Amino acid sequence: MRGRGLMLVAGMKMGQQKAAGQAQAQAKQQAAVEQAKQQGAAEAIQKQAAPAAGGMDDATMAQLQKLAELHSSGILSDEEFTAAKKKVLGM
Repeated sequence: MRGRGLMLVAGMKMGQQKAAGQAQAQAKQQAAVEQAKQQGAAEAIQKQAAPAAGGMDDATMAQLQKLAELHSSGILSDEEFTAAKKKVLGM
């Protein structure tokens, strides 16, 4: 009878350890999810702030690069390039 009681206690302790390990793993996973959410929010804020601060998004940069290519190839004169650049930048 005594051996059975020791086995039950040992099994109970093992179950408690397993539950504690699972709780730790779940807490780590939740912390990782929260960190990912915060990082995603920070990246979203940066993406929104970057065009507002610099005034240029990817489409604007692409237009300016195309204008620069046309200017360097001689298709646009200096005056045409300046006017087109101001138009793209909203000046």
